[in-house]
Amino acid sequence: MPKHGKKYRNAIGDRDTDVRVGVEEGVKVAVDNAFAKFDETVDVAINLGVDPKYSDQMIRGAVSLPNGLGKDVRVAVFCKGEKENEAKEAGADYYGSDDLVEKIQGGWLDFDKAVATPDMMAVVGKIGRVLGPRGLMPNAKTGTVTMDVATAVSELKAGKVEFKVDKAGVLHAPIGKVSFGPDKLLENLRSLLDTVMRLKPSSAKGTYMKGLAVSSTMGPGVKIDPLTVRKFLDS
Repeated sequence: MPKHGKKYRNAIGDRDTDVRVGVEEGVKVAVDNAFAKFDETVDVAINLGVDPKYSDQMIRGAVSLPNGLGKDVRVAVFCKGEKENEAKEAGADYYGSDDLVEKIQGGWLDFDKAVATPDMMAVVGKIGRVLGPRGLMPNAKTGTVTMDVATAVSELKAGKVEFKVDKAGVLHAPIGKVSFGPDKLLENLRSLLDTVMRLKPSSAKGTYMKGLAVSSTMGPGVKIDPLTVRKFLDS
């Protein structure tokens, strides 16, 4: 029995999946290889030469993609008082304080991103075990714990992407939809790579960007030569 379906195998064709290509070619191939009937998301996986078990090598951050993500992002804001009106006017889908926490404790999780004002973090901490594993916990490093609720909500709605390396030192992030086309996806990828490069920790030894791959939701991955990243960023 083959590991992949006929459409997946046809998308690969005669291409050697072990060959690394340039950044521009890699994104174009990923777009061309998309075969699903829905508008697939294009994702990038970056293997970094860091050891996340050391706190100073934990690569974590956020970047606002110039062309957004092409999807509706539902934002919940933990706040109270005047900040609730600020959240509402900024376009937050849900907002509240203890009532919102209680709703989540009851099993409700119908949102994609969360923002919290600093004074609410003690309350939000009660549901940390629920939000944390799902990547929904507000964090100051990604700009989602802030008094500037309006800006945080607007950025998330516009396509701000949060990222964090896993235990193996691999970072995963979406860069848009197949329908964007190569040019817009490359603009988004440039913003992501530039941010990741700037976050390189001084304690990291050896090669920082060890590997890179781009793929659509259902399509095969395309390996990119990390040596072409600097040239791409400088172009």
